[in-house]
Amino acid sequence: MPTPDIVWKDGKFGQTSRRDAWWLSPTAVLLGFGAFLVYANWAAFQNSHYTYGPYISPFYSPELFGSSPHALFGPKPGWYPNFLPFSPALFILWIPGLFRVTCYYYRGAYYKSFWADPPACAVSEPRKSYLGERTFPLIMQNFHRYFLRLSYIVWGFLVYDALRSFFFPEGFGIGVGSLVLVVNVVLLAGYVFGCHAFRHLIGGTFDQISDHPVRHKIYNFGSRLNSGHKKWAWASLLWVAFSDIYVRLCSMGIWHDWRIL
Repeated sequence: MPTPDIVWKDGKFGQTSRRDAWWLSPTAVLLGFGAFLVYANWAAFQNSHYTYGPYISPFYSPELFGSSPHALFGPKPGWYPNFLPFSPALFILWIPGLFRVTCYYYRGAYYKSFWADPPACAVSEPRKSYLGERTFPLIMQNFHRYFLRLSYIVWGFLVYDALRSFFFPEGFGIGVGSLVLVVNVVLLAGYVFGCHAFRHLIGGTFDQISDHPVRHKIYNFGSRLNSGHKKWAWASLLWVAFSDIYVRLCSMGIWHDWRIL
């Protein structure tokens, strides 16, 4: 089988010798990731229906300021500008958002799907030059490891939310929403602890990590998760959106939270 010509620099946009359906993957990512971005932004500005009983949407946790019993520091603060829309999600959602945007997997995904840079291997792109990640906004990619550290704090609150979801006014119980929030933190754990930057955090300062047995085991565990990083990234992305939808529809009375125990 002849090798496709490498025409991504000199050809017209989309020109290629490939005969496979190369456009399917970037199109699917464009639609899937684009739909999530639209929904997440819509949900973040609603400032309503983000709690139901012991459940709280992961888009709004930790709730620093707000009107629900989950708020850590009470209602909307007096110093918040009145001309700006208020939502508890706006205080926190930027952390996991920037973590995902700067993620090594998502960079490659949206570079191809949103910017067509290039849209696929051996397919020509719409530009002839490469500026790198030296200017804003792409220079923000270099802060990925710091967004990772902040994301662990958010993940810790989500773990607390998942545990709290088993305690109803009448006592301990298991609702479908409890399981939804537990699955959410498990999938997020697979994503954030399988991150490339997590492996650097654990072993990147050592010349020979095998000299540090505990860290070596954690590094190997993260490496095993990292082998499926793409799957963890998509599974956690879709489930965190479903978790918000579940809590929202229960709060609106559209769905009934079935109590298993």
